[in-house]
Amino acid sequence: MRLIFGIFPLLVIPVVLYNLLALTSGGPVQATNAAGPVAPLAMMLAETAFSLPMISGVEWVLTKGDAIVLLAVTFLFLEILKSTSTGTATIINHGISLLIFIICLVQFLLMPNFATSTFFILMAMTLLDVLAGVIVTIVSARRDFGVGGDV
Repeated sequence: MRLIFGIFPLLVIPVVLYNLLALTSGGPVQATNAAGPVAPLAMMLAETAFSLPMISGVEWVLTKGDAIVLLAVTFLFLEILKSTSTGTATIINHGISLLIFIICLVQFLLMPNFATSTFFILMAMTLLDVLAGVIVTIVSARRDFGVGGDV
């Protein structure tokens, strides 16, 4: 089970969640704003997922898009913690993370429901996962590498 946890990039969970939302809320571009047509999913992501009255008297609102980003930030933190280990599973994890980033980039550029700020932030997190993971792995591997006293 630990091997699967080490290979499986956790950021795939919010990306798959977004994909499920994007692919089930299909249809032509219907909404527009001052800049032009808006992705059909953008309106759904702006809907309130949770609201909480604050002591100051205002109401704090968490949108569905914000909730997906919050989930992704949590998984990004766990991914960076996982990348401190060295081994074959970690290298495979970085390769799969790079593949997820490439898929996200293609979706962002080519598909209307993926041209949202929420998905752009998710895509940026997948890139940060790849970069931070590789850098942390290299630094921790260098630190783990024991060299004799002569060098």
